[in-house]
Amino acid sequence: MAGLVSNLLLLCLVFASSLWAFKSPLSVFKRYKEISRSLSDDCPESTRPVVSADSMDFSLPVRMPRVTPQESDTYFCTSYRLPVDDEVYVVDFKPHANMDTVHHMLLFSCNVPSSSEAYWDCGSGTCSDEVSVLYAWARNAPPKSLPKGVGFRVGGDVGNKYFVLQVHYGDNHAFIDHHEDCSGVTLQLTREKQPLIAGIYLLMSMTTVIPSGKKEVYADVACPYKNYPMYPFAYRVHTHHLGQVVSGYRVRDGQWTLIGRQSPQLPQAFYPVEHPLDVVYGDTIAARCVFSGEGRSKNTYIGGTSNDEMCNLYIMYYMEAAHAISFTNCVQDGRPELFRNIPEEANIPISVKPDMMMHHDHHHPGTGNANGEAVLQQPKREEEVVLDQDFHLEEDVDWLGVKLKLGQVSGLALDANNNLVIFHRGDHIWDQNSFDRNFVYQQRGIGPIEQSTILVVDPSSSAILKSTGRNLFYLPHGLNVDKDGNYWVTDVALHQVFKLAADSRKGPLQILGKPFQPGSDRNHFCQPTDVAVDPITGNFYVADGYCNSRIIQFSPNGMFITQWGAGSSSGVAKQFRIPHSLTLVPELNQLCVADRENGRIQCFSSETGKFMKEIKHKSFGDELFAVSYSPVAGGMLYAVNGMMYHDVSTPVQGFAMNFSSGEIISTFVPVTKSFVMPHDIAASEDGVVYVGDADANTVWKFVPTEKAEHRSVKKAGLEIQEITETEIVETRVNNRPKLMESLKTQGKQKSAEQATGKGVSFVLITTLLIIPLVVLLAIAIFLRWRKVKVYGAETEPKLESSSGGLLGRFRGKGSGGLNLGNFFASHKGYSRKGFDRLSTEGSDQEKDEDDGTDSEEEYSAPPPPPPAPPVSSSS
Repeated sequence: MAGLVSNLLLLCLVFASSLWAFKSPLSVFKRYKEISRSLSDDCPESTRPVVSADSMDFSLPVRMPRVTPQESDTYFCTSYRLPVDDEVYVVDFKPHANMDTVHHMLLFSCNVPSSSEAYWDCGSGTCSDEVSVLYAWARNAPPKSLPKGVGFRVGGDVGNKYFVLQVHYGDNHAFIDHHEDCSGVTLQLTREKQPLIAGIYLLMSMTTVIPSGKKEVYADVACPYKNYPMYPFAYRVHTHHLGQVVSGYRVRDGQWTLIGRQSPQLPQAFYPVEHPLDVVYGDTIAARCVFSGEGRSKNTYIGGTSNDEMCNLYIMYYMEAAHAISFTNCVQDGRPELFRNIPEEANIPISVKPDMMMHHDHHHPGTGNANGEAVLQQPKREEEVVLDQDFHLEEDVDWLGVKLKLGQVSGLALDANNNLVIFHRGDHIWDQNSFDRNFVYQQRGIGPIEQSTILVVDPSSSAILKSTGRNLFYLPHGLNVDKDGNYWVTDVALHQVFKLAADSRKGPLQILGKPFQPGSDRNHFCQPTDVAVDPITGNFYVADGYCNSRIIQFSPNGMFITQWGAGSSSGVAKQFRIPHSLTLVPELNQLCVADRENGRIQCFSSETGKFMKEIKHKSFGDELFAVSYSPVAGGMLYAVNGMMYHDVSTPVQGFAMNFSSGEIISTFVPVTKSFVMPHDIAASEDGVVYVGDADANTVWKFVPTEKAEHRSVKKAGLEIQEITETEIVETRVNNRPKLMESLKTQGKQKSAEQATGKGVSFVLITTLLIIPLVVLLAIAIFLRWRKVKVYGAETEPKLESSSGGLLGRFRGKGSGGLNLGNFFASHKGYSRKGFDRLSTEGSDQEKDEDDGTDSEEEYSAPPPPPPAPPVSSSS
């Protein structure tokens, strides 16, 4: 009996120990980090999987093929094809890496890797098609097994057939001995059909700014969930070194349920969720990252370098196989009214023991503190970027157009009057449910967009000058304005191109393509992206598009002329992968194309379609969304790249390039809020640039630095000559219509305060001024009395006409003499003269003293017309 009791006690202890290991992954980490060194340093003789024909399970090593990075912050990618054609399931991940060597690893699945080489620089991309994130590793995170019956589906008819491994090697001192590295991960796969399919839900903040010195900063992300039920079972948090805690929640009917909460300074492994839960249609998934800006001397922004920050929460979930989605992301800022109810625990940092934090044995100060995947720095690359210190674009932060209420901004253009024209999607959005596999639009039932989709905006005041395009479009995309003011637009849902008259009362002047019918012949388009119109010949060009990869040239009346695909300077053409944006260079008869998924610009003869040149920089990254030409400075190209959600090592930014050489002269980003998905760009002839974002639903205005220096003065119509800082501030104030009346009132109050000696009462001043006047009058009366008494009444008229008497000496230059009436009148709202003029700060010292105008208005321009209330209110 005693032996039985002892055995039972032993079993209970073993069971409790295993439960504690599950609840506290740090215990797993402590055990695992002791053996991680040997796992990463061992290069196997072969990485070929051994797959038996009758075996249900097999393993696949996905590892680097004996690489030796030559510099710090190197990103290498390698791909492995699934060794079977059947549908199989990944059920286990066993990493082979050590944080002394590897900064982080990411594992993707796709069908078209970016390269067929044994390994390549990830700066050229990971995959050429849609990717799914399967696994992430950093900070010696332990192996990860999925729950029984759950697997990532790969292969077969619907699953991806390639695995792509990305390894970021941090500090190159780890390779001072030039050894070869085979870091990677071994996958355990099974042919046994899994009833539940795993996926990754990624929440990312894109707009957070962490002010320097601020102790506590929140980054909130939240999205409504609109799919079949999913069941989170693991999570992984991710920031750089300013992050203190990351928390994720399901919000249902106002109740917040914790998915996971962890310090990003601990090993960045997948931890089990706190309690089993489901997420169903109508719920909200929310996350908060808490940062501290203490110790920083300047603001910190979201980005890919070690000096930037990130706020990511990976949620690993499973769904029923019939409705499974492998990857979803959320980048929407959380609404303040939602996060007012977040549990207080989300705001409390998690203390981390020193022995659990990441330390690089060979780290040196020049590379910044590496934090696993969190740093995600842009690889150092040799690139022909020539930055011109005298040329730079910066956001016009005074421009109110950034606050316009818009839908997804798809297209921008400038009309002949330099007004900005915006093409947006109103309340329609383009998401994964918009099209089927044959590119047929699936949401016709909701009808066309009821809002005005085309807005004409004043470039200075941002007032809406004109709006049109109601009940015409389903998913707007490209926009161009010809020399006659006609609007040329594309709709990817309708698969059509429209020419609309500037007069909105007229119907469409031309329509090309068949509504809702994708095709590839001369009479059909397949999700056309953009239009460009030759100002001389009237010929127009259509970028077609998401599924045809061609440029088509038409005559002014819409007759087909020719079409062409991508060109190549090496003799081997690489097909267009979404020709996304067009711009004409009229003086050179060239048409330039932003080839989005190839991350490049290609230029062709606008007459023949002959390939002329290609502009490609590694700083473009994998995607280049839009391009625009301006003749400023001898010819400039402006472009914007895109956010790669699976690889944020390349910053999202704008580029200014010399057209002739293709060199990057400058880059630019907004300061009010960050780019998320900059979709189109438009440049004026004087170098002002506008960028529209299809995710942030925002349009920014950028101006050259020489314009930015006194931009508020120029807007007021003033000459820039001897303008003082005070006058610039006053001019900016006068250009804010909503504040005009209150500011004028404040100005008058200020003048009155200064006239009364800042705190001396009005009665005291009046008394002090009246006393000498009474004395003077008494003296004058006494003198007059004496003179009358001595000389008689006949001399009285001489006194009235004479200016040589005592009163005349006190009159000074003005005819009004000592006009106290004007002093009192100034406090009753009358025009200011006399003593009141002495208290006016902004008076012009060369002004005629008899001029009764208000000297403070000398430097004020009339305010611009206020924006139309329904559109220009703050969003």
